[in-house]
Amino acid sequence: MAWSWRLEKADGRPVGVVEETFTTQADAESWLGENWRGLRDEGADQVTLLDGESTIYGPMSLHDPE
Repeated sequence: MAWSWRLEKADGRPVGVVEETFTTQADAESWLGENWRGLRDEGADQVTLLDGESTIYGPMSLHDPE
């Protein structure tokens, strides 16, 4: 399967999927570690990690805890 990130608003509405897919969970997580601020700046509030169509974990906030 291919790993990917689903981008969501805070209420869970999807706002897109990261175009890039990854061959491993570690690659997907490393990519997010490098790009989460840009995703947040573009309007995503949280992300969910997918393996194919299966949700692995999430939603995970892209904002600092208050």
